[in-house]
Amino acid sequence: MPTLTTARLRLEPFTDSHVAGLNALNADPEVMRYISGRPETMEETVAVVARVKQRWVEFGYAWWSFFDVASGELVGAGCLQNLRREASVHPDPACPLEIGWRLRRDRWGQGLATEAAQAIACFAFDDLHADELYAVCDPANLASANVMKRLGMHFRGLQRWYGQDLSTYSMTRR
Repeated sequence: MPTLTTARLRLEPFTDSHVAGLNALNADPEVMRYISGRPETMEETVAVVARVKQRWVEFGYAWWSFFDVASGELVGAGCLQNLRREASVHPDPACPLEIGWRLRRDRWGQGLATEAAQAIACFAFDDLHADELYAVCDPANLASANVMKRLGMHFRGLQRWYGQDLSTYSMTRR
């Protein structure tokens, strides 16, 4: 399972030692506003980490925790996973690969989401030889849409993913 590094971040595949930091991130209602619409419980975080660890084994890609290199603190999380048409916890390998991210509120607006997403995209294109990547967000989540644009992704319109109509962006290996 690959650890990725950027100038300011170390991206580590989820492990049990990340549970407390991930729960602190995902329990923040503002962080989860456009994702699930509600804070995540500790029990849910434990279950997510267990599922993600299995996905790394099964697929060779999943979720990373983002650690600030300077402080060592967990400051976010991001993924490379297959999109799903419906709101299911089970990946659909027939769907395109998606990159995604979330950051602690105190790290918003610092370019960290773009930095992490670039590293994840390079892993997808260089190591997995993906041809195309998607990213989706709630249409009201302008901050995430702006990250997608900074990555050079192109708007595909509103498409149905995770059982919702989401703003959908994509980019190719080129």
